[in-house]
Amino acid sequence: MTVRHPSHHRQAINFVTSAALGLALLDAAPAGAGGLLLFEVGTSDVGLASSGYTARAEDASTVFTNPAGMTRLEATQIALGAQLLYADLGFSIGQGTAPALGDRSGGNPVGAFPGGGLFLSYSVAPDVRLGFATTGNFGLAQKYDSDWVGRYYVQEATLIGMSLLPSVAWRVGKEVSVGASLNVMYGKLKQQVAVNNIVGSDGRLALDTYEWGYGANLGLLYEPNPTTRFGIVYNTQVKLDFSAPAEFSDLSPTLDALLRARGLLDATLDIPVYVPQGVNASFFHQLDDRWALLGSIGWQQWSKFGMVELGVESNDPVTLTANLDFKDTWHVAGGARSRLQGPWLLNMGIAYDSGFQDRSSVVPALPANSAWRFGLGLQNDERKDFNWSVSVEYLYGGTLDVNRGNAVPVPAGGRGSLVGSFDSVGMYFVATTFNWRL
Repeated sequence: MTVRHPSHHRQAINFVTSAALGLALLDAAPAGAGGLLLFEVGTSDVGLASSGYTARAEDASTVFTNPAGMTRLEATQIALGAQLLYADLGFSIGQGTAPALGDRSGGNPVGAFPGGGLFLSYSVAPDVRLGFATTGNFGLAQKYDSDWVGRYYVQEATLIGMSLLPSVAWRVGKEVSVGASLNVMYGKLKQQVAVNNIVGSDGRLALDTYEWGYGANLGLLYEPNPTTRFGIVYNTQVKLDFSAPAEFSDLSPTLDALLRARGLLDATLDIPVYVPQGVNASFFHQLDDRWALLGSIGWQQWSKFGMVELGVESNDPVTLTANLDFKDTWHVAGGARSRLQGPWLLNMGIAYDSGFQDRSSVVPALPANSAWRFGLGLQNDERKDFNWSVSVEYLYGGTLDVNRGNAVPVPAGGRGSLVGSFDSVGMYFVATTFNWRL
């Protein structure tokens, strides 16, 4: 029998809460995140490459992945995930790039970034659970060298979202549970591009704003027997209605007057961004005492994303933004779990996500597209009231081609043609997860 000490429980709650708030602030910081909608938030799902994402429901992180899964949890449970992401991303200049743009490749615009999340499930009745989660899994942040060849298309681009998720779950029958979360999302948008002054040094156009958006996550868990379960979650669209004045600096007198005459110098830019709706269906099946199989399939509506590209044609400025077109994406994942000696579990998985951009011309402000994920993790569940895990994952994005043609040459005030590629794009995740059962 385990003896529980309430004071220790309070200390654990205070520690976890403080740590999670710190992680949440890091997630909200405009620095080097990488990706657009990540499955990786510091949980054991990292080692599984997101396989079984909405069906695993083994700890409090299910508040985020499938709120219906909380009905499987006993008493109060807390999960804390800490994660380090490192992106290996560099641009190779190709033939066709305007010579006037120079020969600087921009460095690694992403680099390293910490993150994580806090997840809490509380039992209020035998068949009812309340939960809360906070994490940031949406966005991309990057900062190129200011004088790189693509400076007229992007110098800095940050688009991130952090979610607050109050949740509820109800077991409606012996085999079926339903759950729902309110998704309160804080969104941050920051962009900067160079402006071609034709003569002298470049000017700057910047945008920096934030917004709140709201959506919901609706989940269902079906458990026909103790060894098998199926989960499905629908995530609604979240609209981030960004609006901010264009901030110009270091413009030439001629360009300043031209922008003012056309009503662009003091323009307010309205940039609605739609975090896509999506569906994820998963299964978990325990084959025997040692082995379990997991799988997932999902869809995300990136065709309604609504992102725009910032930029100025200084020879004939008629607008400060250009609409970008994207495609819906599919996600598939498979994985396995093996019981090793004693309290050790080995997690492993592989996943594939289709691309949301045209493979021949990726937008340099969004250097992400189709990707493979390979995960591996180790979990220790020696204690009934506490377990921990460490997980690693490698995301391989392949080669991302860039071909941003521009008919107006740089000496005439255009942005110039940008041709090249991001070669062998890689992203590394290292996650540690702690789970308490109080």
